[in-house]
Amino acid sequence: MKEDPRNPPDTTPSVPFSVSGAFSAAFSEALGFNRAHMLLVYYQLLFKLPHSHCPLLLVYVGSRRSLLSRMRIPKPEMTFITSKLQQIGLLAFFWLVGLFSCLLFFQFNLPKCTLENIYQYRYPANIEKPILLLWFLPENYKWDFNDCKTIYNIDGCQLTLNRKLYKQADAVLVFHKAIKKDLSNLPPSPRPPFQKWIWFHVESPTNTPKIPGLEDLFNLTMTYRRDSDISVRHHLTVSKKPNENIVIPKKDKLLCWFVSNIDRNTGVGTRMTYYKQLKKYIKVHVFGRVTGKRLRDEDYFPTMASCKFYLAFENSIYKDYFVEKLNGPLAAGTVPVVMGPPRQNYEDFVPGNSFIHVEDFPNAEGLAKYLLQLDKNYEAYKHYFNWRRHLTATPHLVEWNKEFTMYICHACEYVGRHNEYKAAHNIYQWWFS
Repeated sequence: MKEDPRNPPDTTPSVPFSVSGAFSAAFSEALGFNRAHMLLVYYQLLFKLPHSHCPLLLVYVGSRRSLLSRMRIPKPEMTFITSKLQQIGLLAFFWLVGLFSCLLFFQFNLPKCTLENIYQYRYPANIEKPILLLWFLPENYKWDFNDCKTIYNIDGCQLTLNRKLYKQADAVLVFHKAIKKDLSNLPPSPRPPFQKWIWFHVESPTNTPKIPGLEDLFNLTMTYRRDSDISVRHHLTVSKKPNENIVIPKKDKLLCWFVSNIDRNTGVGTRMTYYKQLKKYIKVHVFGRVTGKRLRDEDYFPTMASCKFYLAFENSIYKDYFVEKLNGPLAAGTVPVVMGPPRQNYEDFVPGNSFIHVEDFPNAEGLAKYLLQLDKNYEAYKHYFNWRRHLTATPHLVEWNKEFTMYICHACEYVGRHNEYKAAHNIYQWWFS
């Protein structure tokens, strides 16, 4: 068959192209490389091919004659760019435009990563939580173990009183005050090799009876002291944004004291002697069982908030031995007047301008005069609340049956997070040091 010289056959080889290169290919025509590149752009624009497949879709480009006849695209009139620098620049520009169109697709079509997709760590459903067995219920105060989750957001273990689970328990919590002198009510030995025993104690060394045979029985200690394996305290929380609206509760009493224990065998002699001297120079509003009437739980914080100052006197003086007696007035909006370890020990936990220490004065009379001066000078009194701009004290549980809830919940948290081996040697040497 004769070839028509006016319409010579197209000898251009068929080449597969990616639509992701559509923009750069289009300008290949302008640069004088291959007209088929330009046709790809027309094909995409006329038929509205989505950019969503730009990295994947391949288009087979046949001869220019057959493609032009199918698409009926008029031959473009273009002015060729002869500058090599312009050619490179234009090619790079439209390559970036193509890339940008792909990025837009992924931006609006891929799943979004938001804070809603981030969750607190929880034990997977198929992993069993460690068991924490309470060998004794401290003081036999019954409370809902679900409080650990609802109050402290702690859900790291299975709390139980069921001694039948002893051999499966990962840890056993033993309340020191409940141990008999002959050790006959301790968990049976030998204990499972994976099991940890936790020595739980909340009293000062003065009120710690030595029971022979306990020194090397435990793996962990849980007390108010910072150097315990599980240290449980009320900590101030820090806020970067300052609180510009510090509200001091309305006061109708100058100095208050909540006290129930006056048993001199527990070490209260020092604070009782100081109180008797102090009340000679200033009126002290006393609440608690010492008055013959216990203050109701719901009245604890409101009553404390109504006092300008509160006597936070510990029954004995030892390192770190101040917990709820200091936290109470700080949370209520009252200035604590503390008696306990040295001022520096208090300042390890709270700012120095948040409390008054009895050791700052030569005697009770000097303290009384200072408190009376602050009562008449409101600006000086407000100085003891400046710490509230960036710090917050959280009210603690005051219900009589929840005295040990915070401790036990934190033991649960510890057991849920730690499975390393530990042993506590010679507990008494450490505790009485």
